[in-house]
Amino acid sequence: MDFLLICLTALAASGLTLFSGFGLGTLLMPVFALFFPVEVAVAQTALVHLANNLFKLGLFGRNASWRMVLLFGGPAFLASFLGARTLLWLADLAPLATYTAFGSQFALHPVKLAVAVLMAGFSILELWPAFSRLSIDRKYIPVGGLLSGFFGGLSGNQGAFRSAFLIKSGLSKEAFIGTGVVIAVLVDFSRLTIYSGLLASPEVRGNLPLILAATLAAFLGAFLGSRLVRKVTVRALQVTVAVMLLFIALLLGMGII
Repeated sequence: MDFLLICLTALAASGLTLFSGFGLGTLLMPVFALFFPVEVAVAQTALVHLANNLFKLGLFGRNASWRMVLLFGGPAFLASFLGARTLLWLADLAPLATYTAFGSQFALHPVKLAVAVLMAGFSILELWPAFSRLSIDRKYIPVGGLLSGFFGGLSGNQGAFRSAFLIKSGLSKEAFIGTGVVIAVLVDFSRLTIYSGLLASPEVRGNLPLILAATLAAFLGAFLGSRLVRKVTVRALQVTVAVMLLFIALLLGMGII
């Protein structure tokens, strides 16, 4: 049942990226977190995210601006190491507190709290109209790379800062997409080298068929979604998804999941 649920959610999440404004990693990671430790969920999502981005790389990579890849992607690549290391460090910390509710005991884990705060924060940013129109001066592009890479390594949330900093870079639509894909692949490769211990864990090695199936489901969702309707952001759907992510973030932060 878990296998089917995760695959169906991966398919739906990938299709929703075309309409909700949220990325695949943002939607898929909470699903994995329902069944696995949050740090393992981040690593599993990174594998699916990389596979999806490699597929996109073949389609759009040739349009990338290599100057922007160097200016933004270089710092992002390096900062993602630090973000991923921070995730592993948080995962090793003891619970901050425990409490009892509904006859069960729950623990407040630092890693869950950190990921929950980031999930909630990025969900709110996606709902904030001013953020979608935000464009930052080109001289700060390397700073944007550092921020995008760090949060990409820590929780997988790299796209929001990448778009905000690159939107004013003067790139054509094709170059913007291609550059974003190349940078995303760099960050995914970077953080996966740090996640190697997590990827060797029983939770990952014992679920490789699940990860492969989720990857294929994500590809299918993107394909079906692109055939059904052109890429648009439906505001009502965006709000619904954001509220769901905020609810999951609350449960995660409270140690309930």
